[in-house]
Amino acid sequence: MTGGGNTTEITYFILLGFSDFPRILAVLFAVFLLIYILTLTWNLGLIILIRMDSHLHTPMYFFLSNLSFIDVCYVTSTAPKMLSNFFQEQQTITFVGCAVQYFVFSTMGLSESCLMTAMAYDRYTAICNPLLYSSVMSPTLCIQMVLGSYLAALSASISQLCAMFQLHFCGPNVINHFFCDMPQLLILSCTDTFFVQLLLAILAMIFGIINAFIIMISYGFIVISIMKITSAKGRSKAFNTCASHLTAVSLFYTSSIFVYLSSSSGGSSSFDRFASVFYTVVIPMLNPLIYSLRNKEIKDALKRLPKKTCLICNR
Repeated sequence: MTGGGNTTEITYFILLGFSDFPRILAVLFAVFLLIYILTLTWNLGLIILIRMDSHLHTPMYFFLSNLSFIDVCYVTSTAPKMLSNFFQEQQTITFVGCAVQYFVFSTMGLSESCLMTAMAYDRYTAICNPLLYSSVMSPTLCIQMVLGSYLAALSASISQLCAMFQLHFCGPNVINHFFCDMPQLLILSCTDTFFVQLLLAILAMIFGIINAFIIMISYGFIVISIMKITSAKGRSKAFNTCASHLTAVSLFYTSSIFVYLSSSSGGSSSFDRFASVFYTVVIPMLNPLIYSLRNKEIKDALKRLPKKTCLICNR
């Protein structure tokens, strides 16, 4: 804190994390560490597998590899700091560190929302216009959609970062959470937060409601197309191509809406924090499993992997 006349400017925050559960801290640390390691292993493994196997060089797996990259960055924005705080008496983070953490967290989360929408369009094209799929989902369009997702999210996060630096904090400086999230910072701010809240509402509308609406429209057309397929085997195959994405989308939006509504109402209970763990840490671990467990192409690529590895080693 720095003094100036009768005011005190906050230069750091105290993250309470899970310090109110002293008896199970060791268990929580072990569980969160395991989840983080599995998240990195599965997502990085999926990226490498897609990169190595030419059979997976398709639009769907191009989007999936970018989703895994986003999930790695997303979970890394919060998990390392959360894990390191288990061993610190005073779990502090500087204001700049807090801003950087939220910037990365926001950028990756908003990028994932946009990428989910791009993946829904990919599934819509594959099922509703299969004959035109290759020409519509060209490599150029896929790259443009991914870059557009990153740039849109980056622009939104920069606007939030600028708004964050306009806030002033004069006490208290205790955040009842395990990472810096904007709603908790707004509660601690001693300046008017109306325009920041308005900005958050607009971004939630654009990246949340509009993206979710586009995804629902895409799946509406997909369901109509599937129902027109005469054979049960054909319907089952068509449904399986988008079931994984629909599951991931449902988990992502359900958990994020719950956490957003809870945070916007000032919620910082133990339940809210554990719900945030699911949203920020568990879902990035589940995504590669959701897309891989029932995916025949991924399983076939895993079977081919030892042969490819041997060929590389023998060169």
